[in-house]
Amino acid sequence: MVIRSDVRTYRRMGLALALALASVGALAAQDSPPKQDAMGAMHGQAGMQGMKGMHANMQGMHMMPATVSAVDTKTGVVDVTAGGMALKVHFPPASVANLKAGDQITLHMGFSKP
Repeated sequence: MVIRSDVRTYRRMGLALALALASVGALAAQDSPPKQDAMGAMHGQAGMQGMKGMHANMQGMHMMPATVSAVDTKTGVVDVTAGGMALKVHFPPASVANLKAGDQITLHMGFSKP
């Protein structure tokens, strides 16, 4: 016969085990930081994984239509004109491989503080 206090004990042990396993998983996910280039930008799938949950801290989120002026496919630096201003923006190099001067794009921008 199982006593009510035994059931509570088993539930607590199960909860403690679940929390411990979740913590180990979170620590394992942090073992390999995202790759960074000289500009400190995150690249590839690892960089995108590191960005999960960032929108909660984002400020100034907005979209901005822009015209591409120049593209450096090796560095990922793209020169654009947006809102009458010349801007330099940075992306993972592979993502700008098909951009060219004159392309109309939309920038999705925001920032966060550490």
